[in-house]
Amino acid sequence: MGNSVKRVLFVNSEIYPYLPENEMSRIGRNLPQGIQERKKEIRSFMPRYGCINERKNQLHEVIRLSGINIIINDVDRPLVIKVASIPAARLQVYFIDNEDYFHRKCTYTDENGVFFEDNDERAVFFARGVLETVKKLRWVPDIIHCHGWISHILPLYLKKAYIDDPIFSGSKVITSFYGDTPQANFSADLKEIVKFGNITDADISLLDEPSGINLAKLAARYSDGIIFADGNIPEELVKFCSAEGKPLLPFNAESLSNGSYMDDYNSFYDNL
Repeated sequence: MGNSVKRVLFVNSEIYPYLPENEMSRIGRNLPQGIQERKKEIRSFMPRYGCINERKNQLHEVIRLSGINIIINDVDRPLVIKVASIPAARLQVYFIDNEDYFHRKCTYTDENGVFFEDNDERAVFFARGVLETVKKLRWVPDIIHCHGWISHILPLYLKKAYIDDPIFSGSKVITSFYGDTPQANFSADLKEIVKFGNITDADISLLDEPSGINLAKLAARYSDGIIFADGNIPEELVKFCSAEGKPLLPFNAESLSNGSYMDDYNSFYDNL
């Protein structure tokens, strides 16, 4: 893409300070700021988990962006968009919200550590919610950068369901992999839940076994570039990504520690 990269859309599982600080949430917080400082326009999205305090973080609904219904398993789910700012970074964060999916007080598991049965539906809602909101914003991203497992359906949708949309027809998608791949399986009808638009069984054959690792492989298959952002990525996934032959930025603990990863990522965007 070279110097044509002007707009980067970040699709995050976690952003600090809305969720506790860890490697992924730090990148979710700092990378958009760093890319913005490198003269690119950015937008950031994440789910509005129920554990996020709306009053403390000054979230408010964006009425003009809300009001879309997303159908999952033949049920209409209203999409609510909220926004908040990180003043120190001059960043806005858009939150994908829905009462049924995101008002529980835990992120992906219940109080006993049990993986939510509808996590697959939540991931579908999040991916489609982001893409539909960006369409409403009429903001054309050159790069879409996905972080964390709940974003792993988005590359498939971008390449198969939204590719003819003028907003996304020139977009390239990068997936950053972390050590958050779910150990629990998704529901047995994952393929039917994921299907949307013209997506066929053949397009999602990797999901014949509805596991977290296979969902990650699906994200890799439909991504234009891959970043290893963590030293704890499952070896099976590392081997699969390497065999895909996509542009790949390897894990570099030192660059993540000293912040130079932002230049690495910025160059990766420009050279994709």
